[in-house]
Amino acid sequence: MATETTLENQKQIFGHPIGLYVLFLTEMWERFSYYGMRAILVLYLVAETGSDNPGLGWANDSAIALYGWYTMFVYVASIPGGIIADKILGQRKSVFVGGMLLVAGHSVLAIEQMWAFYTGLILIVMGVGMLKPNISTMVGGLYPKNEQNKRDMGFYIFYMGINLGAAVAALAVGYVGENIGWHYGFGMAGIGMAFGQLTYWYGQKHLKHVGNLVVDERSSDEKGDTQNLLLAIFKHSNSIIGFAITVLIGLAIWFIGGSWSYGLLVIGLAFAVGVGIVVYNDGNKIEKDRILVTYLSFLIIIIFWGAFEQAGGLLNVYTYQKTDLSLGDFMVPASWFQSVNAIFILIFATIVGSFWVWWKNRNKESSSLFKMAIGVIIMGWGFFFMSAASMEYESTGSSAMYWLIFAYLFHTLGELCASPVALSFITKLAPERWMAFMMGAYFAATGLGNKVAGLLGESASDFGEFTIFTGIAIFCTIFGILVVLILKPLKRLTNGAEDITLES
Repeated sequence: MATETTLENQKQIFGHPIGLYVLFLTEMWERFSYYGMRAILVLYLVAETGSDNPGLGWANDSAIALYGWYTMFVYVASIPGGIIADKILGQRKSVFVGGMLLVAGHSVLAIEQMWAFYTGLILIVMGVGMLKPNISTMVGGLYPKNEQNKRDMGFYIFYMGINLGAAVAALAVGYVGENIGWHYGFGMAGIGMAFGQLTYWYGQKHLKHVGNLVVDERSSDEKGDTQNLLLAIFKHSNSIIGFAITVLIGLAIWFIGGSWSYGLLVIGLAFAVGVGIVVYNDGNKIEKDRILVTYLSFLIIIIFWGAFEQAGGLLNVYTYQKTDLSLGDFMVPASWFQSVNAIFILIFATIVGSFWVWWKNRNKESSSLFKMAIGVIIMGWGFFFMSAASMEYESTGSSAMYWLIFAYLFHTLGELCASPVALSFITKLAPERWMAFMMGAYFAATGLGNKVAGLLGESASDFGEFTIFTGIAIFCTIFGILVVLILKPLKRLTNGAEDITLES
């Protein structure tokens, strides 16, 4: 049986548990490895084979397509990672296993062989799937249910760790990869992950009370068929219908649309849809409402990351090929722009977090869903700057770096309104016995958003950057406004989960 977490029985620094800072540093190094590798992945794929720093010489659309598939699977793997944590290992042990897989994956990428390249990607996918949803869930577990503001600020602090790692990675790994050798950059990312694993191991004494396997003490009748999730899909009419519809969509994409790869992807996702419905069926009335609104919020997540994740694909290639990177006699590495978002987050994270606390204290609308919708709108506006950049390129043959800076600034402000809030939102609404699965489903939605980003990036070859950038900006604005308009019925489904406050 899980013991209620309190802040008083945990050692604290600046009003937050020491365990938060252990997870902060672990995630910082994990994101150093991931974002460092991500900063140079597409550039390595498109670099000419006969250059001084040879890459694979792929076409832009092929490189962005692989990037989309890779980043999608990295996050979709969070679903099995969450299930393993909920049913077998617990979150704390799952994070350790994920870290070991990541060290191995990044290390293998340092080998200059194609088998090593694909093996490394597969190991990283497995490692992130085990680590990412579970370490985020552990952050929420450090705080009691009646400390909502503390929990939100804890996630902002944790989010700064993510972006500190990302900022340093893009500068360090990006420079090494572009100027010394791509595989040296990949190897550097592996060293970073090894530091993260050591940090997590050393800090276990501050995490013993959180992330352990939750024992479901309900009777067999109450548990129903949830002990075998895949079989449970076929024991309830709504899960069977959801599974069947998704499979049919996959078959239609395969045989009518002519794309076997996307068809198989959708068919595979049918199992995730079925399991999601089984989890919904397992709840009581209030839990079902909260699970439903969480699933609905995933659509916001897919839209957000589908636009935002142009950073590692289309925007990365655009920076490399169409931006004037000269700063006097110094040529700014294109990969360095992958750190701009993270640097802005370090600057603005506490400012944005404090703004929302001030906003709430003035009795203004401050629900998580409202913040996420505003985040989508602000992030979308950043693409108007890229529309201007593409117009400048068409007229002069290159575009200025400041367009990218402004775009990343708006992307950052939007991200700070949406992403850490979404992480906290899930830990407030998800049933404890399904916490890791729900966080895994959130990251799977993030992965689908990454794949949407890849598809949009690929289409730039046919429609042009101006059309893609402007279309993203307009769509995000309209979508965010629609979410705000239906906010009241969505909030009712939370059944007051965000209204719990510390009793005096």
